[in-house]
Amino acid sequence: MAGHSKWANIKHRKAAQDKKRGKQFGKLIRAIESAARESGTGDPEMSAPLALAVQKAKDADVPKDNIERACKRGAGELDGAAAYEAATYEGYAPGGVAVLVDVLTDNRNRTAADVRSAFSKAGGSLAEPGSVSFLFSRRGQVLIEAAGVDEDELMMAGLDAGMEDLESDGERFVAWCEATDVADLRTTLESAGYRVVESGSTMVPASTVPVGDPGDAKKVLNLLDVLDDHDDVQEVYANVDLSDDVLAVLDA
Repeated sequence: MAGHSKWANIKHRKAAQDKKRGKQFGKLIRAIESAARESGTGDPEMSAPLALAVQKAKDADVPKDNIERACKRGAGELDGAAAYEAATYEGYAPGGVAVLVDVLTDNRNRTAADVRSAFSKAGGSLAEPGSVSFLFSRRGQVLIEAAGVDEDELMMAGLDAGMEDLESDGERFVAWCEATDVADLRTTLESAGYRVVESGSTMVPASTVPVGDPGDAKKVLNLLDVLDDHDDVQEVYANVDLSDDVLAVLDA
């Protein structure tokens, strides 16, 4: 899971540096509209997927009015909602790195062509459905601000609410759980006084692929960035493992 975590940190730093809030907001709003449309309601309390989409938008500081309008558009209470289709593309980046790409699109042909082009330009290729996804499993995670937090106390607070594991990168704790337990775990930790930064689910690789060549590593990260930057792409997952030495070369 080292590669997964490192790329998550790279994405986190990049997002903080680039301030791509407008694009991020657009993707979160799209996810809310899609969840509301699928569930047939604009009330997050009536739909777990909608509640998760709304919470993710709140964590990213999307304005409350924007969230409420998105809920209503998706539920058909306001005009202007597009009919988004969810799809997942699977492929390989240079070095044999497996990549999953989750999208919400109103034009599947356009999105498929764009994703295929991104893989091709990076020296990778799309794969048949099922050829990559079996390498990943969905898990829930709750990210907690680490300042002033005792790890043992945090673990005890979360065990009864489904916490399975706890990791730290120094700035944040990541509490892992089943994807279905995210909301309960978050509520429990917040009630215990912990500062939750973000929560949701992610795809975690069963094993990672080390990429020791800086040239290939750069191609992999460029591909992930290009995909992540696409308007239709909601999430990108990869089982890449980059050593600290390779990351240092890339940073330089």
